[in-house]
Amino acid sequence: MILDSFNLEGKVAIVTGCDTGLGQGMALGLAKAGCDIVGVNISEPTETIEKVEAEGRKFVDIRANLMKLDDIPTIVDRAVTELGRIDILVNNAGIIRRNDAIEFSEQDWDDVMNTNANSVFFMSQAVAKQFIAPGDGGKILYFASLLSFLGGFRVP
Repeated sequence: MILDSFNLEGKVAIVTGCDTGLGQGMALGLAKAGCDIVGVNISEPTETIEKVEAEGRKFVDIRANLMKLDDIPTIVDRAVTELGRIDILVNNAGIIRRNDAIEFSEQDWDDVMNTNANSVFFMSQAVAKQFIAPGDGGKILYFASLLSFLGGFRVP
């Protein structure tokens, strides 16, 4: 069957922003392919946990606000401690703040950049170190909203 080529049995994936939407779909797809999931979300991903566990996979629920870069080492350490390894990182979490550019506050700018750019870099860096140490390698996936490329009304 074609899905056999997507067999990820025994692998572990961190998925940021998987409580709803595309992130939830990616977590579920990875679970169906055999991955255990480490979900990094601000809010409780109850439905995602239920769906992943219904596939017979483990789900480690980590609550973190990716605006706070200091949380990243703890996220990676907990993933490795609880599931033994990391094979895949899905950088999916992102935020927008709608306001006129001339009214956009420094705090709003910092929150968006910390979540959408800085956390992506530093999550990737921390996970890459886990890939390099044992020499097994891994995969890092990046997702972004179309607003990242096109901009939008009141989205500087």
